[in-house]
Amino acid sequence: MKQAEAEAAIRSLCYIYAQEMGLKMTADEEPSFDHFYSWVCANYSAYLNFRATIGVREQVELWFDEEFKQMWRR
Repeated sequence: MKQAEAEAAIRSLCYIYAQEMGLKMTADEEPSFDHFYSWVCANYSAYLNFRATIGVREQVELWFDEEFKQMWRR
């Protein structure tokens, strides 16, 4: 899978995950990336098959932080 395809899917999954977990997509929330990543691995692992210069997990975490407005953690 190309990184751009994976990015679109992962960003979309952030919204699905938020709905399933009852989270708001605001900076006030502090969602668990580890839980999200485990959820993706268990349910949508095909979206984790791409190349990233910083590593797949790290790239997914960056997208997750952007979508959940958690960039202040970095």
